[in-house]
Amino acid sequence: NLNTDAFRMSIAWPRIFPHGRKEKGVSQAGVQFYHDLIDELIKNGITPFVTVFHWDTPQDLEDEYGGFLSERIVKDFREYADFVFQEYGGKVKHWITFNEPWVFSHAGYDVGKKAPGRCSSYVNAKCQDGRSGYEAYLVTHNLLISHAEAVEAYRKCEKCKGGKIGIAHSPAWFEAHDLADSQDGASIDRALDFILGWHLDTTTFGDYPQIMKDIVGHRLPKFTTEQKAKLKASTDFVGLNYYTSVFSNHLEKPDPSKPRWMQDSLITWESKNAQNYAIGSKPLTAALNVYSRGFRSLLKYIKDKYANPEIMIMENGYGEELGASDSVAVGTADHNRKYYLQRHLLSMQEAVCIDKVNVTGYFVWSLLDNFEWQDGYKNRFGLYYVDFKNNLTRYEKESGKYYKDFLSQGVRPSALKKDEL
Repeated sequence: NLNTDAFRMSIAWPRIFPHGRKEKGVSQAGVQFYHDLIDELIKNGITPFVTVFHWDTPQDLEDEYGGFLSERIVKDFREYADFVFQEYGGKVKHWITFNEPWVFSHAGYDVGKKAPGRCSSYVNAKCQDGRSGYEAYLVTHNLLISHAEAVEAYRKCEKCKGGKIGIAHSPAWFEAHDLADSQDGASIDRALDFILGWHLDTTTFGDYPQIMKDIVGHRLPKFTTEQKAKLKASTDFVGLNYYTSVFSNHLEKPDPSKPRWMQDSLITWESKNAQNYAIGSKPLTAALNVYSRGFRSLLKYIKDKYANPEIMIMENGYGEELGASDSVAVGTADHNRKYYLQRHLLSMQEAVCIDKVNVTGYFVWSLLDNFEWQDGYKNRFGLYYVDFKNNLTRYEKESGKYYKDFLSQGVRPSALKKDEL
């Protein structure tokens, strides 16, 4: 809720079940670690938002049956999710089953950028194994069924009553590459169906978007009637991670002999449009293009297409790669991050007040500079600078000062009288 301090964190599956399954042993130290963390947050008036799965499949399950490539993951995931709900559900009332499922499937199993680094050689020669255009759909299928099973377990959990559960999606927003080309305009809905509808249509309406079925065909697995029923309305809110936007360029001639997720959506992603203008702006050290208008557009799109659901912004932030110029002085003078937050908070305010989007929460990514999956420590996202060369000393950045000041200016809704609201 917007009137509480909150902290988003993930529980690592192998930290609870080191070998993937309860019967193979529970790490009491791991279980206690999260109790201590959650208790400390609550003691300090901070509401914990907990993610059940942030891409860390236990190695034993990868070795045994290929992790999410196998439907055997469904039973094991439900057991793990149910365990953490029973363990922490009395204290934690906000849950995310899966963080960024399209990234997990696409980057891990279609282009090989993230673990486990699988894809076809025609996509990336570094991939040792995999099958682009097939495995990503299979992984998402098993992931979505796992989500539905976990939510069923959650809704049966007595001590979890009064809580909410969802998925954290991470779409980009798309603008037409060439406004004169009607195909580029039409491609935006298709792009959004592939990056967002793939998981959000399914957990809202119970099945994949029709356009995905039409294009992907036999490569897209099918749900049983029972699975569809469990998937339908299987979230209490839409979690949204937003960073950037791209131009959507209609793809005239796909190569059917080299299937892959992005080609299936019949578009290419472009950072510049037909007139050679970049989308938004991109400061010299920025990791991604800054386009706050896309944030508002995406929020309104979700409101209109998915019957005005509750939306919580689970991540919104600005990464920068300082390279050789990296230092405490340079890193803390992060005016571009401050501007990024100002622009995106304004866009969110316009979405809430003008477009009447039901946004109930917002998290900045991130409190501290940290390990970013494929970028390691070279990409900084924090409000606080971490000196990795000097005992991990922390320094408040300009963005941190601004954000603290921004939060302190507001009157908490709970402190207002009813008529004032």
